[in-house]
Amino acid sequence: MLDKISPNIMLIVSTVVAIGMGILVTTVRAKSAKQPASVKKILLPPMFMSTGALMFVFPYFRVNLMEFLEAIAAGLLFSIFLIWTSKFERRDGEIYLKQSKAFIFILFGLLIVRIISKVLLSSTIEIGALSGMFWILAFGMIVPWRLAMYLQFKKIQNQTEKVSTL
Repeated sequence: MLDKISPNIMLIVSTVVAIGMGILVTTVRAKSAKQPASVKKILLPPMFMSTGALMFVFPYFRVNLMEFLEAIAAGLLFSIFLIWTSKFERRDGEIYLKQSKAFIFILFGLLIVRIISKVLLSSTIEIGALSGMFWILAFGMIVPWRLAMYLQFKKIQNQTEKVSTL
């Protein structure tokens, strides 16, 4: 069914969806910085995103080992920038995610790199496999980022508990 849709249409639709997701992530991040952070808010996004792996049930989206490794490596590399811009602070007895102006620029910079890469790679890699690769890249980026956030959150939480027991 999906292989009957023009690759150009698939490329345009996936690009529009990526831009929409970038705007959504930026909006959610801005709102979340106004509310206290929690373990649930940190760890649920990668769990929700993991359901996207069901796309690989369909042969259209499957990737080979080299494509998988390339996508994971790029995701891990990109996660460094997100980890760098995600810091927590204690305010009013709660732990909050610090707002970072660099985060928005990095997020949209990564989005632009992703779109340019997708356009360039779409001429050599089938659009279904390319979609699978970009899901793997995104998942390979969000998991280390959220794990780093979780560890940082727990560190601040433990420091607070130690201070309150003294």
